[in-house]
Amino acid sequence: MLPSTRPRKRRWLRRILLVVVALVLAPFVLTLVYRFVPPVSTLMVWRAVTLQPVTRDWVALDDVAPVLVRSLVVSEDARFCDHFGVDLVELQKVLDDYAEGAATRGASTIPMQLAKNLFLWPGRDVVRKAVELPLAAWIDLTLPKARVIEIYLNIAEWGPEGEFGIAAGAERAFGTTPDKLTARQAALLVAVLPNPIVRNAGKPTGGVNRRANTIAARARQSGGLLDCIYPDG
Repeated sequence: MLPSTRPRKRRWLRRILLVVVALVLAPFVLTLVYRFVPPVSTLMVWRAVTLQPVTRDWVALDDVAPVLVRSLVVSEDARFCDHFGVDLVELQKVLDDYAEGAATRGASTIPMQLAKNLFLWPGRDVVRKAVELPLAAWIDLTLPKARVIEIYLNIAEWGPEGEFGIAAGAERAFGTTPDKLTARQAALLVAVLPNPIVRNAGKPTGGVNRRANTIAARARQSGGLLDCIYPDG
């Protein structure tokens, strides 16, 4: 290698390193910003960049029916108020199942899902999970629990044509606003979250109906599950 090329190579290596460091740190910095600014998800950005439609009207948590929040928590993360972003109880169960060769269940908390939706990519690869865990803990540390729920509800995808957020989801499925959702409507909306592209809360299949019935039953029996979100009751 010629001596004159060595400084040039070092400069490129430094630039690449700076880019990598910036990409790693960006989600941690943006999380602090998102405490005050409505965020967008990576999927929303991708759809906008590829000129696909994106519908999202930000709704404050106070303008969302509490029964929807309760349905979401009982379905996706029943220990939401008790963990630090990662549910070690559920995570241990997954590890035990894996060690025994049994089928593993999901242990993804709401902060983990939020980390994925805001900053990462879809899939189940180990690399993404390794990044997701510290991001979820950072989200839980720096954002109030109520804000975590508020952001989640406003970036979740609820339809096949770029409908993001609970305002678009409630309008698409039931022609209503988030504050007027009934317990049944709330359960149906949460029931389609695993695959809102092919499932429609307004036209539920038998499987969606059964899942919604389970969610509604759990919500009715959930007691003080939301104390960290609604501390005044």
